[in-house]
Amino acid sequence: MSHVKLGDLFRVGSSKRVLQSQWTTEGIPFYRGREITKLSESGFVENDLFITEELFKDLSQRSGVPQAGDLMITAIGTIGNSYIVCPDDRFYFKDASVLWLARNSDVSSEYINHWLKSPLFLDQLDRGNGATVDTLTIQKLQGVLVHVPSASEQRRIVTLLDEAFADIATAKANAEKNLQNARKLFESHLQAIFSTRGANWEDKTLEQISTTFGRGKSRHRPRNDPSLYGGKYPFIQTGDVRNAEHIITEFSQTYSEAGLAQSKLWPKGTICITIAANIAETGILGFDACFPDSVIGVVPNPNEAEVGYVEYVLQSFKARLQALGQGSAQANINMGTFENERFPFPKVEEQRRIVTKLDALSEESQRLESIYRQKLTALDDLKKSLLHQAFSGLL
Repeated sequence: MSHVKLGDLFRVGSSKRVLQSQWTTEGIPFYRGREITKLSESGFVENDLFITEELFKDLSQRSGVPQAGDLMITAIGTIGNSYIVCPDDRFYFKDASVLWLARNSDVSSEYINHWLKSPLFLDQLDRGNGATVDTLTIQKLQGVLVHVPSASEQRRIVTLLDEAFADIATAKANAEKNLQNARKLFESHLQAIFSTRGANWEDKTLEQISTTFGRGKSRHRPRNDPSLYGGKYPFIQTGDVRNAEHIITEFSQTYSEAGLAQSKLWPKGTICITIAANIAETGILGFDACFPDSVIGVVPNPNEAEVGYVEYVLQSFKARLQALGQGSAQANINMGTFENERFPFPKVEEQRRIVTKLDALSEESQRLESIYRQKLTALDDLKKSLLHQAFSGLL
């Protein structure tokens, strides 16, 4: 098996620059890295940028355009996503973010396309300090070495990988469907419980069942003043609430004494509701913490409501609350959203029974989700292993 520079097999280049003012809403598709990535993954893309037919013809005459059998590869950010140009493709592409490999030999484009997705290609780019390369240049791409076997061996490897990857794609689709079903299992039970309320349930506002109900505090300006951060007090932000599963167990920032002085420390067990950015996300504080005014805090009155029950109710009303936040440039809700918004509350004893049931269902659905995520990871690892073996002469 010989080693050849990729630049000896393909003419590696970029595109002529197309100005943003030349983009249109119809005409010839204009692809950036994100579109090439989608084509690489599924062979299909919904594109929203175009150039005129006249500009496309001008570019064709000046620099040429991708032809059937050429390869396109993402060159910025997530690099190495490659796509083989099909006979009926007509498109142009953004300079720098996508590189163009024009066929310059009889090597199989399908073989090279698989090789570009293999660890052997990316390993050649991560040289020197061990940092991952996030920009692919023409020079780097020209210089990487490719294992090029005979034409018959190229065909054998391509056939083997195509068949294996088709099976892996089917297995991944099944695992992803099962993952979605595991999530829907809990959500369906959640909705069923609150849509079939008992005779003695009452509709109440959050303020009616709370000892404390209000927005977080972050009075200091500018908000990013370094003196506010780096202390011992957890500072919860909207992303931390969104990432939580019922209980908030992690935080990405802390307040100093100065930060605490201009804020408020909410007790463990406070229910957090995001009202800006990621709206209507909820979670229960697993520790004392501060949070900004983009989060509402609810401290339930134990004689009126059980903490876990309130958070589950808010989960079930999430879609409604998000709908109430639409209508402005940036979706948001506020304290006023909850003034007349009522939620179903049975007696506290019944609330506790419901929480026990939902906790068990949540634990089971999370266990299933974990299993299916592990399967998806294993399938991705299998694909990488097959690529490594194929281009190391082990298949």
